Amino acid sequence: MSRIGRARDLIHPRALGAIALAAVAPLVAACALDDEAGGPGTRPDSAARATNGGQFEFSAVVPGVYHARGVGDLVAGSNAAVIVNEHDVLLVDSHISPAAASALLEELATLSDRPVRFVANTHWHFDHVHGNQVYPPEVEIIGHEATRAVIAAGGSNSGRSYESFIGVLPDRIARLEATLDTVSDDSVRAALRRTLDSQRAFHAQVREVVPTPPNTTLSERLTLFRGEREIRFLFFGRGHTEGDVVVHLPRERVLITGDLITAGIPYMGDGFVDEWIETLEHLKSLDFEWIVPGHGMPFRDRERIGHLQDYLRDLWNQTVAFHERGLPAEEAARRVDMRSHADHFDVREPGVPLLTVTRIYELLDGAAG
Repeated sequence: MSRIGRARDLIHPRALGAIALAAVAPLVAACALDDEAGGPGTRPDSAARATNGGQFEFSAVVPGVYHARGVGDLVAGSNAAVIVNEHDVLLVDSHISPAAASALLEELATLSDRPVRFVANTHWHFDHVHGNQVYPPEVEIIGHEATRAVIAAGGSNSGRSYESFIGVLPDRIARLEATLDTVSDDSVRAALRRTLDSQRAFHAQVREVVPTPPNTTLSERLTLFRGEREIRFLFFGRGHTEGDVVVHLPRERVLITGDLITAGIPYMGDGFVDEWIETLEHLKSLDFEWIVPGHGMPFRDRERIGHLQDYLRDLWNQTVAFHERGLPAEEAARRVDMRSHADHFDVREPGVPLLTVTRIYELLDGAAG
């Protein structure tokens, strides 16, 4: 483990000092780890704040609550939310690597000098939890019981989803190396070299990950009171994963959703698509003005919950029909047609990701983990 991973004295944002962070290119677009979907009118009213040459942009959603978005060369993976309380700070989601988590902590000094005492994991996917290890034991990492169980069992750095997004890095690097040997144009070689170097750096960063599960869990509900602020952690059922937690600030009317609802179409490779529809219904009963998603910009449009429900319902019904006809998942993935939802999502042609249909087939066959 590197000195970043060993930073057990890390409580205060200034405690890290200067950290040399290697330049890393974003993951390929197919990973959809930090999309910019959301459309016009989704950025918070206040101006974005970015550290000079830093890795993150902080946008104030409401006073004391910030959306942290990766804008530098370092792969962040997902958004984070920053809640600055009277005497401390709570972060929602810890990013894709110790390096990304450490960079966020370093740059938090531009917002507040209060110590980070709490971290929340909205679910167990690697791009939201693989920064957990940088926090010392006295920092409470809060998550659902199922999230702790999956991470503790090694599920956040193994399995189909992880291999599809992170496990492919060695092959990608090998292809870049082979391509570099065939190129003679200096400018093209320089561009390829930069990409190769960045992918090597990112691969090195993810190899430093020691999966660290939450040390505080909930089954349905947990509430923190920090000064005058009430912070609710709520589980309404399975959806994007088996342990999706949303963070609700009732007084500030902010809902932080992880990937249960995002600015675009969420990844579904580990989802419970039929149950997801009902889980989203519970969000409608909460009082909020802003949704801060795990990917994409914050938005105010509550109707997006219904749009996603409609998408999921249609996706489920079409896939069930193909499954009943005995079509292989590969063919069904090509034939599912979601273009009727193009007014609300970026759908331009027939077809959905194979991982989505594979997961639904597993659910229908009773083979889902």
